[in-house]
Amino acid sequence: MDITSATASGADPEIGVTIGVDPNVIPYGTIVLINGKEYIAQDTGNYAGNHIDILCESEAVAERLGTYNTQVYIKK
Repeated sequence: MDITSATASGADPEIGVTIGVDPNVIPYGTIVLINGKEYIAQDTGNYAGNHIDILCESEAVAERLGTYNTQVYIKK
């Protein structure tokens, strides 16, 4: 699946790398570690606070993965 629109930060979105965040909590460009995998804060959505949205291939994949609480570590 090709994603053509830029993220809120202006970066090209990348599945499995780009995360949506509240930029008042996690600034754009921040690298975070979630369950042993690195992601980059590049986008935002209709949410605020301690919510992170990982860009997936489709809504069906996102629904299958669901939502959960976990530790998030700021790497950079």
